Amino acid sequence: MQKVENDLFVSVDYTGTLENGEVFDTTDGGEAMEIRIGAGQLIQGFEEALMGMTLNEKKTFTLEPEAAYGGRDETLVHDFPRSQIPSDMDPRVGQMLALSTPEGKQLPAWVSSVDAENITIDLNHPLAGQSLTFEIEVVGISATPTRDASGCGCGCDCSSGSC
Repeated sequence: MQKVENDLFVSVDYTGTLENGEVFDTTDGGEAMEIRIGAGQLIQGFEEALMGMTLNEKKTFTLEPEAAYGGRDETLVHDFPRSQIPSDMDPRVGQMLALSTPEGKQLPAWVSSVDAENITIDLNHPLAGQSLTFEIEVVGISATPTRDASGCGCGCDCSSGSC
C-alpha cells in the first residue's frame, strides 16, 4: 500500500478549526487540496502529520502555533495616521491589504482597527498565535500532479496577496 512520502503529490480533504470550534478553512463542498510533499507548500505541522498516511486514511490532529503560523509578533502591528492613507481608500477591520516594500515585494497585511485619526495594520498572519485543529483524509496519492499546480495550497488566493 502506497504511503505519503516526499516528492509525491497528495490530495487531501480537510477541515481546519480554531479552539472555539470555528471553521477557518475547509475543502468541504469543493475540490480536495493537492500538494507536493516536501515542496514547502504547507505549514510545517500539517505536512508532518501527512507523512506515512495511506490512501483513504483519516486523522485528526492539533497544531500548536509554533508548528502552524507561529506566535504573534506585536512589533508587526503598526499605526498610521489616516492622513497617510489615500483619500479614496475606505479601510475596514478585517480587510486584507497588499503592502509593497521599497524593493517591490508585496506583503499581506490586515486592518486590525480603524478610528477617525488612525488605522492599525497587522503584518502577522491572521492565524498566528492560534492552535489549529485539522480533520484530514488522504483521497489521492500520485507520483505526478493530477491537476494544474497553482497557488500555495493554503486555501486562499495568494496571487492576489490576500490570504
